[in-house]
Amino acid sequence: MDLQWILLIVGVAVVAAAAGFFLVGRGPSADEPTAPGDVLTEPRPDLPDRGDTLVAVPPDEEAPPVLEALPVVEAPPLKPSFRDRLTRARSTFSGYVGSILSRSAIDAESWEELEEALIRADVGVGPATELLDSVRATVKEQGLTQPAELIEAVKNEMKSRLAGSVELKRSNSPPSIWLFVGVNGVGKTTTIGKVGRRLTDEGTSVLMAAGDTFRAAAAEQLGTWAERCGAELVRGAEGADPSSVIFDGVAKAAAQNLDVVLADTAGRLHTKSNLMDELSKVRRVADKGEGSVVEVLLVLDATTGQNGLTQARQFTQAVEVTGVVLTKLDGSAKGGIVFAIASDLGIPVKLVGLGEGADDLIEFDAGAFVDALFEE
Repeated sequence: MDLQWILLIVGVAVVAAAAGFFLVGRGPSADEPTAPGDVLTEPRPDLPDRGDTLVAVPPDEEAPPVLEALPVVEAPPLKPSFRDRLTRARSTFSGYVGSILSRSAIDAESWEELEEALIRADVGVGPATELLDSVRATVKEQGLTQPAELIEAVKNEMKSRLAGSVELKRSNSPPSIWLFVGVNGVGKTTTIGKVGRRLTDEGTSVLMAAGDTFRAAAAEQLGTWAERCGAELVRGAEGADPSSVIFDGVAKAAAQNLDVVLADTAGRLHTKSNLMDELSKVRRVADKGEGSVVEVLLVLDATTGQNGLTQARQFTQAVEVTGVVLTKLDGSAKGGIVFAIASDLGIPVKLVGLGEGADDLIEFDAGAFVDALFEE
C-alpha cells in the first residue's frame, strides 16, 4: 500500500480517539439529554475533586442525617456502703468469726470467742453479756448445732436490737429546729454542713444558726457551708450569748417561711455541770420562738469508743437527745459503740459518717451494718 495512504489512515484514527476521550471526560452538558432515571446534581464537596464532572445520583438516595450531640448527664454519686467503708471494724470480728466457723460444732470456746469479739469492738461488757444470753436461749430453743447457725443467730439478735426509725422529724408548722450538741472536736459544724447539703439537694429550705460563738472561726466555717449549699446564715459576735443567736435564727426562718433551722452549739465538756446547764438553757430558748425543737442530735466520734457512751449519758440528761450522729465510723475499729449506745441508752443512731465527703454522711442501716461487721 502506498505510504501516503497508510499515514492518512493512522492520522484519522488518532484524531477519532482524541475526540472520543474528550467527549467522555466532559460528560453531558446542561442542554443534552441524559439517560432515563439519571439526576444531575451540583458537584458534591464530600467526593474527590473531578474538575467539572457532574455526578448522577439515583433519585431515592438521601443525604445522611446530621446527628446532634447528646447532652452530658453526670451520674449521681454512689452511696458509700458499709461493707466497703467498715474495713477496720470488720477486721476485729473476722478472725473470731473465721475461727468459730472452722469448728465442727458449737462448743464452749465458740461462746468465749464471741464474747471477746464483742468486747474488743467496744460493745461493752454488759450489753455483750445480755446479747449472748439471749442468743444462748435461741440456740437452745431452736436446737442449733452448727457454728454457721450460731453466727446467724448473733447477727439476727443484733439487728433486732438496733432496728428502729432513723427518720429525722419535722414539726407540723415550720420551721423545724434541729439542735446539734457534742464535745469539741467531734465534727458538729461539719456535720451541720453535710446535713444542710442533703436537705437543700432535696429541695428543703434551710437556715444555719452559728450558735458556737466561743470557738474561733466556727461561724466562718458554718458560713462557708451555708454558701456552698445555698442556705441562709445567722451569726452573732464572737463570745455572744449562743441562745440569742439561735433565737434570732429561728425568728428569721419563721419570717421567711423556711423549713428547717440547723443550730450549732458550742462544744461542751460533759464533765462540767455549769456548761451542761448552759446547754439546757439553749434548748429552752430555742423552743420559745415560732418553731419547735424536734431533733436534738448528739454528734459523737466513733473512734472514742466507750468514752462516747459516757458523753451520751451526760448530754441526754441535759438536753433530751433524740438521736446520735456517729462520725468517723469508717476509721474506727470500735464499731460496736453503735450497739452500746442503742442497747444501753435506747437512743437511735440516725446518721453515720463513712468518709470525708459531703455525700459520705448517710442514714444508719442496722442490717447493712451488722452484715458488714461479720463479713469475712
